[in-house]
Amino acid sequence: MDFKESQAIYLQIGDYIGEQILLGHWKEGDRILSVRELGVALQVNPNTVMRTFDFLQSLDIIFNKRGVGYFVAIDAKVKILEYRKKYFTEQELPHFFKNITILNISIEDIKKQYEIFLDKNRTAYETE
Repeated sequence: MDFKESQAIYLQIGDYIGEQILLGHWKEGDRILSVRELGVALQVNPNTVMRTFDFLQSLDIIFNKRGVGYFVAIDAKVKILEYRKKYFTEQELPHFFKNITILNISIEDIKKQYEIFLDKNRTAYETE
Protein backbone atom coordinates (compact mmCIF):
# COMPACT_ATOMS: atom_id res chain seq x y z
CA MET A 1 0.00 0.00 0.00
CA ASP A 2 1.32 3.43 -0.92
CA PHE A 3 0.71 5.89 1.88
CA LYS A 4 0.14 9.63 1.39
CA GLU A 5 1.95 12.09 3.62
CA SER A 6 -1.15 14.28 3.88
CA GLN A 7 -3.09 11.88 6.12
CA ALA A 8 -2.20 9.76 9.14
CA ILE A 9 -1.32 6.18 8.22
CA TYR A 10 -3.83 4.68 10.66
CA LEU A 11 -6.62 6.63 8.92
CA GLN A 12 -5.44 5.43 5.51
CA ILE A 13 -5.53 1.85 6.79
CA GLY A 14 -9.05 2.58 8.07
CA ASP A 15 -9.99 3.76 4.57
CA TYR A 16 -8.58 0.52 3.14
CA ILE A 17 -10.62 -1.59 5.56
CA GLY A 18 -13.69 0.52 4.82
CA GLU A 19 -13.25 -0.03 1.09
CA GLN A 20 -12.96 -3.78 1.60
CA ILE A 21 -16.28 -3.70 3.47
CA LEU A 22 -18.03 -1.35 1.02
CA LEU A 23 -16.91 -3.42 -1.96
CA GLY A 24 -18.26 -6.56 -0.30
CA HIS A 25 -14.90 -8.29 0.12
CA TRP A 26 -15.49 -8.37 3.89
CA LYS A 27 -19.13 -8.84 4.90
CA GLU A 28 -21.00 -8.25 8.16
CA GLY A 29 -19.91 -10.85 10.68
CA ASP A 30 -16.77 -11.82 8.75
CA ARG A 31 -13.53 -12.13 10.67
CA ILE A 32 -10.93 -9.68 9.38
CA LEU A 33 -7.18 -10.06 9.40
CA SER A 34 -5.49 -9.91 12.78
CA VAL A 35 -3.41 -6.92 13.84
CA ARG A 36 -0.23 -8.82 13.06
CA GLU A 37 -1.50 -10.21 9.72
CA LEU A 38 -2.65 -6.81 8.49
CA GLY A 39 0.58 -5.20 9.67
CA VAL A 40 2.59 -7.71 7.63
CA ALA A 41 0.31 -7.39 4.60
CA LEU A 42 0.52 -3.58 4.59
CA GLN A 43 4.13 -3.44 5.84
CA VAL A 44 3.32 -1.27 8.85
CA ASN A 45 3.93 -1.51 12.57
CA PRO A 46 1.29 -3.57 14.41
CA ASN A 47 0.84 -0.61 16.79
CA THR A 48 -0.37 1.46 13.84
CA VAL A 49 -2.86 -1.27 12.89
CA MET A 50 -4.03 -1.45 16.52
CA ARG A 51 -4.66 2.31 16.44
CA THR A 52 -6.74 1.77 13.29
CA PHE A 53 -8.72 -1.01 14.94
CA ASP A 54 -9.36 1.17 18.02
CA PHE A 55 -10.58 3.96 15.74
CA LEU A 56 -12.88 1.65 13.75
CA GLN A 57 -14.24 0.13 16.97
CA SER A 58 -15.07 3.63 18.23
CA LEU A 59 -17.18 4.09 15.09
CA ASP A 60 -18.84 0.65 15.59
CA ILE A 61 -17.50 -0.56 12.23
CA ILE A 62 -15.62 -3.53 13.68
CA PHE A 63 -15.75 -5.34 17.00
CA ASN A 64 -13.45 -7.62 18.94
CA LYS A 65 -14.34 -11.10 20.16
CA ARG A 66 -11.78 -11.61 22.85
CA GLY A 67 -9.40 -14.41 21.98
CA VAL A 68 -10.96 -14.91 18.55
CA GLY A 69 -10.25 -11.72 16.59
CA TYR A 70 -11.87 -8.73 14.97
CA PHE A 71 -15.08 -8.89 12.98
CA VAL A 72 -17.10 -6.64 10.68
CA ALA A 73 -19.99 -5.17 12.66
CA ILE A 74 -23.65 -5.28 11.69
CA ASP A 75 -24.51 -2.10 9.71
CA ALA A 76 -20.80 -1.46 9.10
CA LYS A 77 -21.50 -0.31 5.53
CA VAL A 78 -24.03 2.26 6.74
CA LYS A 79 -21.63 3.57 9.38
CA ILE A 80 -18.74 3.77 6.94
CA LEU A 81 -20.86 5.67 4.42
CA GLU A 82 -22.07 8.09 7.11
CA TYR A 83 -18.53 8.75 8.33
CA ARG A 84 -17.04 9.11 4.84
CA LYS A 85 -19.82 11.38 3.57
CA LYS A 86 -19.44 13.63 6.60
CA TYR A 87 -15.66 13.76 6.20
CA PHE A 88 -15.93 14.37 2.44
CA THR A 89 -18.49 17.17 2.72
CA GLU A 90 -16.70 18.91 5.61
CA GLN A 91 -13.05 18.40 4.62
CA GLU A 92 -12.70 17.74 0.90
CA LEU A 93 -15.60 19.50 -0.81
CA PRO A 94 -14.61 23.01 0.34
CA HIS A 95 -11.18 22.56 -1.30
CA PHE A 96 -12.80 21.13 -4.42
CA PHE A 97 -15.25 24.06 -4.68
CA LYS A 98 -12.44 26.54 -4.15
CA ASN A 99 -10.40 24.96 -6.95
CA ILE A 100 -13.22 24.77 -9.49
CA THR A 101 -14.11 28.38 -8.74
CA ILE A 102 -10.51 29.58 -9.16
CA LEU A 103 -10.10 27.52 -12.35
CA ASN A 104 -13.49 28.63 -13.69
CA ILE A 105 -14.67 25.04 -14.20
CA SER A 106 -18.44 24.72 -14.57
CA ILE A 107 -20.65 22.11 -12.96
CA GLU A 108 -21.44 20.93 -16.52
CA ASP A 109 -17.71 20.34 -17.10
CA ILE A 110 -17.52 18.40 -13.84
CA LYS A 111 -20.56 16.33 -14.84
CA LYS A 112 -18.97 15.42 -18.18
CA GLN A 113 -15.74 14.38 -16.51
CA TYR A 114 -17.65 12.38 -13.92
CA GLU A 115 -19.54 10.49 -16.64
CA ILE A 116 -16.25 9.69 -18.40
CA PHE A 117 -14.81 8.49 -15.09
CA LEU A 118 -17.83 6.23 -14.48
CA ASP A 119 -17.63 4.75 -17.98
CA LYS A 120 -13.94 3.91 -17.54
CA ASN A 121 -14.22 2.61 -13.98
CA ARG A 122 -17.69 1.15 -13.68
CA THR A 123 -16.60 -2.43 -12.90
CA ALA A 124 -13.90 -1.35 -10.43
CA TYR A 125 -16.45 0.16 -8.05
CA GLU A 126 -19.31 -2.31 -8.32
CA THR A 127 -20.28 -3.92 -5.04
CA GLU A 128 -21.56 -7.42 -4.52
